[in-house]
Amino acid sequence: MNNFSDWTENAAWALATISHDGQAVACLETDAGLFRLAPSLARAGGPAIDSVVDLFPDWERMAPLLDAAAAAVSPRDALPADAPRLSPLRWPGKVLCAGANYYRHLEEMGVPDTSREGQRLFFFFKPPRNALVGSGEGVRMPLDTGALDWEVELAAVIGRTARAVPVEEALSHVAAWSVAIDFSARDLNQAPQTFYKLDWVAGKAQDSCCPLGPRLVPAAALGDPQAVPLRLKVNGDIRQDDTTADMIFSVAEQIATLSRIMTLDPGDVLLTGTPAGVGAPKKTFLSVGDRVEAEIGGIGALAVTIHEPA
Repeated sequence: MNNFSDWTENAAWALATISHDGQAVACLETDAGLFRLAPSLARAGGPAIDSVVDLFPDWERMAPLLDAAAAAVSPRDALPADAPRLSPLRWPGKVLCAGANYYRHLEEMGVPDTSREGQRLFFFFKPPRNALVGSGEGVRMPLDTGALDWEVELAAVIGRTARAVPVEEALSHVAAWSVAIDFSARDLNQAPQTFYKLDWVAGKAQDSCCPLGPRLVPAAALGDPQAVPLRLKVNGDIRQDDTTADMIFSVAEQIATLSRIMTLDPGDVLLTGTPAGVGAPKKTFLSVGDRVEAEIGGIGALAVTIHEPA
């Protein structure tokens, strides 16, 4: 249905973090493979930064240095291509998520008024250190839930401080994109006996509930963020298959709105909503052992397995 182009078609490099010899190692990824970030960047005249998240506070300087580093990678800095992938960002300051932001998702969830005028853009948090994982780590079934659901989302990484920015300038604050899965404990999210009705912490902030990866691609590589295909499979069966064109509020509008609520700092992550195809409407949920694969055109695929609770 959609064009799931490889990330290398539009980008000379990407950023990743892998597990190697028991350590988290920041990597510069090119079509030739994975290379240690610190010596690659130093060879290009940059600082010996050894954590991906530390690149973003000075992103305007780092981006051209990464271009130069990618053009001159050395075999002596090469790392195993099949090394377990961790979350590429260890650790962002904030992980913010837009809720109910695709028209067809509203329809499947039974929202009476699915018009843009009937919606209010809202957000919730996920705890960075506890929630973010990579495909090499997997996802732990949350304690006390019987309704773990999936949501593939385009993730934006902020590269320039944003405070009260206009919509027209908002995308200039994005440094990179990634694939995210927002796992949700639908039963724990509900609190019908209380006046507040929903418990966003219990439902959305569980440990390992936010896989991110497999890489970060530079912002320019994705082109128009409102024309990107997304797909999610559970045990090989396609459950979500749509494009970001179905968003109610664009990525730019989300950044502009958020930046009026709080300052967005370099390295912060924004999950931008999920398309139709989640499990809740059919009461179809995940079990231990299930394999979930999320793919976004121009970025790649992120696959995780659901493990026993910790």
